[in-house]
Amino acid sequence: MSIEPSTISSLGDELYDALVAGATIPNLRDRDPDMEIVDAYRVQESMIARRLKAGEKIIGKKIGVTSKVVQEMIGVFEPDFGQLTDAMLVPDDATIERKSLIQPKAEGEIAFILKHDLAGPGVTAADVLEATEYVTACFEIVDSRIRDWDIRIQDTVADNASCGVFAIGTQKVDPRDIDLASVSMKIDRNGTEVASGVGAAVQGSPLNSVAWLANTLGNLGMPFKAGEIILSGALGPMIEISAGDTLLLSLSDGLGTCRLTFS
Repeated sequence: MSIEPSTISSLGDELYDALVAGATIPNLRDRDPDMEIVDAYRVQESMIARRLKAGEKIIGKKIGVTSKVVQEMIGVFEPDFGQLTDAMLVPDDATIERKSLIQPKAEGEIAFILKHDLAGPGVTAADVLEATEYVTACFEIVDSRIRDWDIRIQDTVADNASCGVFAIGTQKVDPRDIDLASVSMKIDRNGTEVASGVGAAVQGSPLNSVAWLANTLGNLGMPFKAGEIILSGALGPMIEISAGDTLLLSLSDGLGTCRLTFS
């Protein structure tokens, strides 16, 4: 049994208002036990509609919960997706006010920048390679509007896959020149390594996760567009963030670095 359209709209407004206020709300699944994943995506659409009405523009998509380490950290065991807007993109080496976020955590990822449209179903890893202009290092700062990160799949989907802000590096690498599955990652916090990972942690390869999303969105009539940024999923665990932290993401195979400081 799906939840009522009025409830969809109300929950979308509640999540948007929490985003604007820098506040959290109780989890949705306990308040609406009938909520199915399709309902959660409708709530996400409602929340995003508020952001677009406020003047933001869609510039890409993100894939969430792709690696086992993140799945085990938050208790969500299947991938999801969210929309990226221009208001979420911050420059590499930016300084971000910690208080502008709610309960942020950092993830190191590989971002894909597309040169062609890509529409599923039937998209393969080879199709993703063909459609990609370049790949680069990416910090995604995930940030939940659900209190205490008390989430399951319905909660994070409704909350736009727990999107916060993100930054991409300046190195531009042709993905046909490297093996994305073997790319290694490390994250330093204030000069000390706090996380590591590898491309294969993302559904065997980041190419597979991007193909999965292209096919999932294709079934919903939502193609990737040329120029969009696609965040392919975390290569390692989420990292806690405090005011005063500087995080440095380093990727092998020429993919470069990405740095963020939190004031």
